[in-house]
Amino acid sequence: MSEPLLEATGIRRTFGHVQALKGADFRVMPGEIVALIGDNGAGKSTLVKILSGADRPTGGTLRVEGREVSFTSPLDAQDCGIATVYQDLALAPDLTPADNLFLGRELVRKDWLGRFGFLDRREMQRQAIEQFAKLGVQLRSQRVSIASLSGGQRQSVAIARAAMWASKLVILDEPTAALGVVQTARVLDLCKRVRDAGTSVILISHNMPQVLEVADRIQVLRLGQTVADLKASETSVNDLVREMTSGQAKEMAA
Repeated sequence: MSEPLLEATGIRRTFGHVQALKGADFRVMPGEIVALIGDNGAGKSTLVKILSGADRPTGGTLRVEGREVSFTSPLDAQDCGIATVYQDLALAPDLTPADNLFLGRELVRKDWLGRFGFLDRREMQRQAIEQFAKLGVQLRSQRVSIASLSGGQRQSVAIARAAMWASKLVILDEPTAALGVVQTARVLDLCKRVRDAGTSVILISHNMPQVLEVADRIQVLRLGQTVADLKASETSVNDLVREMTSGQAKEMAA
């Protein structure tokens, strides 16, 4: 087996007297979708914040491609090729999809106008169209504002942006929440396209049928501990419910 792309070992996080994580383990391999599930209070949000650099663990070890790392901010995670799409999407509603893809990374013109800060909107538009086509993202228009797009299209733009700048891993926090059936199917298909394009995906979700549909592996948290690491193809909803509600902490699967 190849080396894990991202590996968390013995992660602990305490908030005063509260233990949110009690030695949780997590790993994602190159080119796979790993789902992270657990009941409310299991520690999913805390672990995701640690993996994305938004929080720091009280104890434990993080490694990226075998190298131990210490994230002090999301920028550290981004420098390691990790991007996160949270439920609020962090999109600028009045800007176009292309502008949102390059938000904070705008391209400046290469001619003399670039010295005065003029943006190369034509090149940003070209690269945005290329990225959307690569991932199969279909938008009503490339020139309308994000606010005028459907919820599923906005989610697709946020995922496409993360995949564009994440060289190794995209973390998706409840990407299908509040979406309709058709929009959900398109977002799940986009998750697979991101993986197939060479970027691993961590999917956090409460929807177990969706998890089984899209994930390669599923890791289960219960009361701050890792209780299962399962192959999706060999797992049922009943298995997941059992692990979430009464599973005992055990060694990670090989």
